[in-house]
Amino acid sequence: MKRVFAGGSRRVTRLNADVRHRLDQIIQRQLCVLIGDANGADKAIQKYLSDCHYPNVVVFCTAGECRNNVGGWPVRSVDSPHKVKDFTYYTAKDAAMARESEFGLMLWDGESAGTMVNVARLVSAGKPVVLYVLPAKVFYTLKTPTDLEDVLSTSPRDVMMRVHRYITEHAREFAQPTIF
Repeated sequence: MKRVFAGGSRRVTRLNADVRHRLDQIIQRQLCVLIGDANGADKAIQKYLSDCHYPNVVVFCTAGECRNNVGGWPVRSVDSPHKVKDFTYYTAKDAAMARESEFGLMLWDGESAGTMVNVARLVSAGKPVVLYVLPAKVFYTLKTPTDLEDVLSTSPRDVMMRVHRYITEHAREFAQPTIF
């Protein structure tokens, strides 16, 4: 069964009709959804899938502590390289979902560096990502580092710099560490 890494920005708390339609396509194709446990997009997607009674979901949690598992789905516990509950602590599960999926569906608020780091993980491994940019209400399909750079070039400069810095500092997490 093909696996899709679904997620996005914590500021995304509601799913519009366009995003729900994409999720309906995932359900129709009976794809396995790999999703995190964060508030925001993760929780909103979980709620939608639960409301649809969709069983093919695995919730990834750091150290087995799930913040959200709306549908009571199976949990995949991922150990973090350190114990401080910060960005790096929670991104260990994101890296695992990127490795274990064939493609991604990301919901971006136009500002979250974390969402774009996940997009970079997938693109650097040659895995396509459907990125929904909420402020513009537009879907993009990203397949190459150039596609990612094009979308990032429209974001606030500080977001682009944070994504670049994370990729540089954590190059070992990326299949193509020189993605930019």
